[in-house]
Amino acid sequence: MIWVVDDDPAIRELVTFMVTEAGYEVDAFASGAEVLASSGGPPDAILLDLMMPGVDGVEVLKEVSRLHPKLPVIMVTADHDVRRAVEVTKLGAYDYLTKPIDQERLLTTLGNALSHGSLAKEVERLKEELSDRYHLRSIVGSSAAMRKVYDQVEKVLESEITVYIAGESGTGKELVSKAIHFASLRSDGPFIDVNCAAIPEGLQESELFGHEKGAFTGALATHPGKFEQASSGTIFLDEIGEMSPSAQARLLRVLQERVIQRVGGIETIELDVRVISASNRDLAKMVEEGSFRQDLYYRLVVFPITLPPLRDRREDIPLLVEHFLEKYARDAGKRVTRVEAQAMDAMAAHGWPGNVRELENVIHRTLLVSSGLELKLEDLPPGIGEDQPSAGLGAQPPADSGSASGTLNLEELERETIVRAMENNKGNLSDVARQLGIGRSTLYRKLEQFGLREKK
Repeated sequence: MIWVVDDDPAIRELVTFMVTEAGYEVDAFASGAEVLASSGGPPDAILLDLMMPGVDGVEVLKEVSRLHPKLPVIMVTADHDVRRAVEVTKLGAYDYLTKPIDQERLLTTLGNALSHGSLAKEVERLKEELSDRYHLRSIVGSSAAMRKVYDQVEKVLESEITVYIAGESGTGKELVSKAIHFASLRSDGPFIDVNCAAIPEGLQESELFGHEKGAFTGALATHPGKFEQASSGTIFLDEIGEMSPSAQARLLRVLQERVIQRVGGIETIELDVRVISASNRDLAKMVEEGSFRQDLYYRLVVFPITLPPLRDRREDIPLLVEHFLEKYARDAGKRVTRVEAQAMDAMAAHGWPGNVRELENVIHRTLLVSSGLELKLEDLPPGIGEDQPSAGLGAQPPADSGSASGTLNLEELERETIVRAMENNKGNLSDVARQLGIGRSTLYRKLEQFGLREKK
């Protein structure tokens, strides 16, 4: 839908005709006041006369830009108003056309504006999708250990404090770093993920801080480093313990002075970057051994968050199993709705040296090889369940499962998990939803489904 706004009836009708002939739907308005009073949804683009009595085009543009900042507005003006038309483009107008209007120019500009608006909407959609995907709710777990993690993450969202995430491989350090970024004040900026262990020692400084053309053999062009790429956003330095001594020295200066110099360069570049780092190694021990700089350690470990291994939060395993079964259902072309009690016992007893990542891979593989609607013990890969039996969840089926076949229904597991979360949070539904990793509306629906809502 295109809106045509002009107080001159002849021009309004002419522009409407041109746009309609090109196949677009059009709504025409005789004044700015009519546009601002419109109760319908926003159009795809607006052709807006600059000079109108009463509410002029500038006022309409300002209000439209405030309400719909991605909506393309093309200003239409007389020849003598061109200077002012150029000025309003700085206020957010996509472009301007002069009268008398050339039909070819009009349709070309309109087409470009619509493409621009469509691209802007897609970018916004993708940003929202990323934000939802890496929201704190995406981290699954309701155990006491994970509740502590959630509390710590929430405390750093509205600050610029440097965060350090400790935890074994597979515990979800990258997921937590993304949750912090996409819920922070820097969510509109880039998130740059750097695995320090994957960069050869001799290239770490170049990759992180960039290099100038000719700085070394093979430097055929100037290369902005990861810190520059993260400008106005967040850089996540994973496996920070693998950083070379020279890269550690450069990083210390960056954290102290908030500036960088590319390798081979003399220009000082100011930085506006939040730093989150992580490691599966004991950095404090590395400092004692002399393999990690003590001064850098204190610059990085300002707000530490420790992620528990899966073996220390076994009560989260049923919830994680359900999450991964849903996640990979489409990929496997099937939906498992039940988990055999022996299979859940085996997963609850397993030591999970690879932590949540290992569990995810096991569920993905099991879905591909299993048949029917039930995940069975024989579907699990060899080695799962050969550990010492655990007293964690899954060791016994819920008392109310009523399963004579020894099968745990996923809905029953879900109900039990919600009941435990409500008990842990004394019925506070906001806390329950947050710790279960679901929205409040979803929680209300589940409470209704399982008959857990209080009768009024």
